[in-house]
Order: sequence, then C-alpha cells, then structure tokens
Amino acid sequence: MKWMLYISFFISFISNGQGDVDFLFEELPEDSLISEFRNHSSLKPAIRLSKFKKNNIHASILGDVNYLQTNRVQYKVGLGGMLEYSGDNKWYFRAAATQGINNFDSTFAPKSFIFQEKSNNSLYTDIRSRASYTPNHIFNFQIGVDHNFIGEGSRSLFLSDYGTSYPFGLIRANFWRFEYSVLYQFFREKDQNRWEGKFASSHHVSFNATEWLNIGIFESVIFQPKDTNLIRGFDLEYLNPFVFYRPQEYSLGSSDNVLLGIELSADWKQHTFYTQFILDEFYLEELRAKSGWWANKFGGQFGIKGRFQKGDHKFFYRGEYNFMRPYTFSHISEELNYGNQGTSLAHPYGANFMEGLIEFKWSHKKWGGKLFANYYLRGLDKDGDSYGGNIYQPYINRPFEYGHKIGQGVQLNGVNAISTFSFQIMPSNRLNVFIENHFRFDTQNINSDYLLVLGIRSMLWNDYRNY
Repeated sequence: MKWMLYISFFISFISNGQGDVDFLFEELPEDSLISEFRNHSSLKPAIRLSKFKKNNIHASILGDVNYLQTNRVQYKVGLGGMLEYSGDNKWYFRAAATQGINNFDSTFAPKSFIFQEKSNNSLYTDIRSRASYTPNHIFNFQIGVDHNFIGEGSRSLFLSDYGTSYPFGLIRANFWRFEYSVLYQFFREKDQNRWEGKFASSHHVSFNATEWLNIGIFESVIFQPKDTNLIRGFDLEYLNPFVFYRPQEYSLGSSDNVLLGIELSADWKQHTFYTQFILDEFYLEELRAKSGWWANKFGGQFGIKGRFQKGDHKFFYRGEYNFMRPYTFSHISEELNYGNQGTSLAHPYGANFMEGLIEFKWSHKKWGGKLFANYYLRGLDKDGDSYGGNIYQPYINRPFEYGHKIGQGVQLNGVNAISTFSFQIMPSNRLNVFIENHFRFDTQNINSDYLLVLGIRSMLWNDYRNY
C-alpha cells in the first residue's frame, strides 16, 4: 500500500480540490443515501463540494435548548456563534462555540469540552472548530477540536460522537477504490483537580470491493505521555501513517492499548446493511473452550437502514443490534482506556451490554418527526468489584478469571422511547422549534420517568439523549 500512496501523492497535485467539510449531525430523511460506495461514507463528517462561492465568509448564531419537565422545571440554555470560511475550493475553516448553563442530572447534562459543576447548576462551554486543506481530489488535511465518527450505524463501536469533543489532526487519502485515513487524537482525564493528557493514533482503511460492497479496517492505539520509566510525549513511532500498531507496540516494549476492528456495508437500492466487529483482546484457545475468560474482549454490531418517499413526504428507518463483552475498552488505568474526559469514545454504554434499537424519521417541507426506541441489558458493578461495564474501572479489580458473560454483576434491563415533532424556522442553520417526549424505564429505579421537552435549537452537531 505504501507505493500506491507515494505515487498518488506525486500525481495528485495536478488536480483540483474537493471542497468543504460537512457537519456531523444525525441522518435525516432529506439526506441523500449514497447509491454506491464511491464516496466512502463510513468516515464522518464527509468532504463535500463547496456550498460557498470562492473566498466567502458565512456567519450564524447558534441557539441552544430549553427543557421543561412535568414534575419540576429543568433547563439547559446557551447562546453562541459560528463562523465559516471557504476559499478557492481548497481551504475551509469553521469555528463555533456555545456558552450556557443547565441544572440537569448526569444523564442529560451536556458532554461539553469545558464543564464546571456548581451546587444548583452547571456552566458549560461547547467548542467545535475545524480547518481543512484539500489540495486535490486525493488528499485532505484537517485539524480542529471536534468529533469524528466511523461507521454506518446509529452507534459506533470504533469511534462515535457521543462524548466530549477533543483536539485532533486528520489525514485522508482517496485513490482508486481505497480511502486511507490517519487520525491523531489528544484526550485528557481529570486527576483530582488537574488534567492529565493521553493520546491516540488511529488508522482506517475503506475499500470499495464493488459498487455495492464496502469493507473497512480500523486500528487504534491509546497511550499515555509518561509512565513510571520516562516521559514519552507523543511517540514518534505512532506518527508514522503506515505502521501497524500491534507490532509497533511490542517493539516499543509498552503496555499501550491497541484495538482492531472490521466493518462491512452492503447497499441494495435505498437500503444499507451494515456490521462492525471490534476486538480488544482475545485468546483463541479460551474462546474455543467457551470458558468465559475475562480477557476475551470484543463486541459487534448488525444493522439495516434505508429511505423511501411518498409524494413530498420523506422517510428514514433503522434497526440495529449492538453487544459488547465485559472489560472491552477498559485497561489498568483511565490513562489507557478507550475514553475521554470520563466518557466512552465508542458506545455510550461502555461494555458488558446488549442493545436493540429502532428509529423512524419523517420530513415534509419544514416539518419533521422522529421516533427512537431501544431496549438494553447492562451489567453494573457491585460489592466494590469491576464486572466490566464501566470502562473507567481498572480490569485488575475483576472478581474472578472465568465465567464472565454479558449482563453479569447487577443486571439492569431498561427501555428508552423518544418522540419528537419539529418545525424548521431557519433552514440554512438548521434552527428548529420542537417538542419532545422522553419515556424511560429500568429495573433499578422500578418507576418509569417521563420528560417533556420544549425548546429551540440549531442542529449543527449532534446532542444525544438517547441512551
């Protein structure tokens, strides 16, 4: 693969750039479904044709959300702004920030870059910025503070936008039927009253085997800038865009956390079948013996989604199943787990769970409606031991070596259902007024919860509450 990249690099600069970088928001009925995998839709946000004229600046105001609960008033209010620039169909820049206040519990509190907890409420600052340079139709270079998403699903087992945003650098190379991307991420965790940094370096290869079949391979290594022996910083070996991390990890003699994954997507008319499989650790003999060994850590996803239209009414549907073995994504410390600022980088439930979800969305001109529902089985910790669900609990705190299974510990069964009805008052900024109904039930609280949400918001990035 190296020689193909080198040749592509030298011949690419005689061609034109690709354009801007799209926003990372949920799939909607009006979004076009790619009829063939020429555009490598797994890695998001996508690179799009420029919507601006050359050397144009676009500014907008971001409105946030107001919530109202039936039994007591809860709120999340924020205001911010966004600036976009597009030049010569090669340069693109946007910067957005929202400052706000809320009094939600941990379930609904914003996953923001800066979050300060107070006695009765919390202050948050959400930052999203991205600078992109696309010299030609092959290469794209990006830096920023934002999310990146890998996968076709509602959830991602590789990298999702559920948690807090983070600084990153990204290189994408698109040639023949391949897209090769290298992502450098800069995370942090809070140690008492100070932040401790940690890093990740990830590869993703997307291969269009046919016009209807895409195969993706994912690899990521999480490492800390210093350990007991030395201050490493960002290892230069992990900056190499062509190296395979598992052999490199062994050559360094480190205990860094390496993840491997594979995904498949098959397109049929207006429908897409997709799957992901993530591997943290495993031992084949223990897997064959079905011993439930704790270090057989892996997970999977299976789903189908599609779109259809009846007159001016557009529809989107999805059905998806996700599962994750106990202790997947966890490590001996939070500096090496697959998380950032206390939240998972992949599925919001972390590990030790099974989940089935459905989505149905409708749009008609400026009107829209959504229905989301999921059922989950999770295993929570008990008696001070880690049963593998919380990725921020070290796996060395496990209670036994064998017999581990999904749902172990304190078994929690739950259901979420969300219905939304909205009207778009400013289409260019996706500014909506909406009413939303949340219904939640789990076996730990026994009683069901109902939340009525009224508000106005700009849908420039995802703001998940469906977990």
